[in-house]
Amino acid sequence: PPPPPRRYEVVFAASVKEETVKLRDVKAKHIGHMVVLKAIVTRVNDVRPMMQVATYTCEECGFEIYQEVSSSDFTPLEQCPSKQCEKNARKGQLYLQTRGSKFLKFQEVKVQELAEEVPVGSIPRLLNVQLKGELTRTITPGDVVDITGIFLPIQYQGFRAMKAGLVANVYLEALGVKQHKEKYADIGGTQTEEMKAKIREWAQDGDIYTKLARSLAPEIFGHEDVKKAIILLLIGGVGRTLPDGMKLRGDMHLCLVGDPGVAKSQLLKYVTKLAPRAVYTTGRGSSGVGLTASVMRDPVTSDMVLEGGALVLADMGVCCIDEFDKMEETDRTAIHEVMEQQTVSIAKAGITTTLNARTSVLAAANPAWGRYDTRKSPEANIAMPAALLSRFDLLWLILDRADDELDTALAQHVLHVHKHMTPPALDFSPMRSEDIRSYVAAARQKEPAVPEELAPYLATAYADMREEEADPDNHDKRGTYTTARTLLSILRMSQALARLRLAEEVAKSDVDEALRMMKMSKISLDDDKDKKRGIDKQSVIYNTLQQHMSTGDVKQLTIQRAKALASAKGITEDELQTCLEVYQDLHVWVLEPKGDNPEYITMIEHFYN
Repeated sequence: PPPPPRRYEVVFAASVKEETVKLRDVKAKHIGHMVVLKAIVTRVNDVRPMMQVATYTCEECGFEIYQEVSSSDFTPLEQCPSKQCEKNARKGQLYLQTRGSKFLKFQEVKVQELAEEVPVGSIPRLLNVQLKGELTRTITPGDVVDITGIFLPIQYQGFRAMKAGLVANVYLEALGVKQHKEKYADIGGTQTEEMKAKIREWAQDGDIYTKLARSLAPEIFGHEDVKKAIILLLIGGVGRTLPDGMKLRGDMHLCLVGDPGVAKSQLLKYVTKLAPRAVYTTGRGSSGVGLTASVMRDPVTSDMVLEGGALVLADMGVCCIDEFDKMEETDRTAIHEVMEQQTVSIAKAGITTTLNARTSVLAAANPAWGRYDTRKSPEANIAMPAALLSRFDLLWLILDRADDELDTALAQHVLHVHKHMTPPALDFSPMRSEDIRSYVAAARQKEPAVPEELAPYLATAYADMREEEADPDNHDKRGTYTTARTLLSILRMSQALARLRLAEEVAKSDVDEALRMMKMSKISLDDDKDKKRGIDKQSVIYNTLQQHMSTGDVKQLTIQRAKALASAKGITEDELQTCLEVYQDLHVWVLEPKGDNPEYITMIEHFYN
């Protein structure tokens, strides 16, 4: 038998060299011409069937009549034009046959002018776009797209044409859609063999964690650990669905609380550009319904419909909320459900439903009095409810303190960026934004498991954190809110670090790094208190090791255990090695065996107690 016919959709695509036109620059001269627009999608209606060919059946003679529909409105046929009905002088009535008619998928989309293209004092322009056939369901609200289409006026018929007069509304009939940012799933499916080989090479580099962080916003000086936390937020943990239907979220949440002028907003803006799907909003300019969902009336069908807010638009992406402390308390409570259950429950205007909001929240806030007051507790400085703070995996305190060396280096970095329009050269070739996106997409495909032998170590670390916070003599730890959610946060960060290595299993080093990040989030506060007491990092390491040996009544300690204790205090391996060598020269302890790779630390008897 002959092969069945195949149906194709043929459209005209714009040239690769075709320049995009701003939405504001599309004028009457473009009517009937093909244009390429760059805009952001604000609203997407449901896909509905649009009639292309209407089929009628005559009740008298059974004759089938076909009517081609070329516009949004058409006048149905009423009389049968067949020769049999003319011969019998009967005007047979026609009935529309839905099953025999041909329909086309139709979707109407509303796009808005980009914020950077809006002139001063103006509001963004809007334009309706019609998608047909296979172009439907290709874009979602929040996407930045290049749309190729024909700029046309809306043609009315009958009384509506008389009412409209000479003024015509316009729309864009889309011929092609190009996404500016690919989704993580799309990036993984379209990677070339060369890029996959690069990713495998980067994964084998033991320093990829630091290189990713230093390649993130290199124009911003310092904040290496904050950038590491942002990398972990972009990668995220592994979401779990239990057999009984309960879900455990894998997305991480990060809140940056710090003094003015520490580049919090710049980091948020950079993440908005880096992540394939991200929404940026501010606390003062956002309401509760603006973050979750609002009920509106559809201008086409006049039905009540839901329009998603910032958190819903950022589904499977990142929602950056600046000036988080400026939000009204009633509006801030709308985020609670999203941050833990990752859904938005709506019961308004007869609409009861649940929307997905599987998003990572990256928030930035100032302390209660503008600058952090070290004389007050963290609870008084942050001035947010404990129910909200416990939902953040990391609450990062960034204090701006005077330091001659750091201030000089910061000034030189800023002046270099302003003079040369590029950050100072690094000791390695920094990764481009496209490379970071590709690596993060490859890392998110992994689902590492937590081995059973790590369970006691995790449980002990969590119990120690709770005990340290509950200690009545430890005033520095009050108000840090260590709850069961903290244990889940450590798990998520450990899984993200395992994903970063493209590993299939979480290692003990991942847990140690997660605990170090928990400690480093408050390190600026501890550093400030240590400076007031005149304590340097080497003294902190010595006190920690000496106290551990005295408590356990041992004179010898392994280097691995010393690294774990130092990591819990936010000390790097290089700083630990320097301290060990300094105190060995002072004959406080001995490193055995002698050489480049010692394994044990033996305390000299005189310093043991």
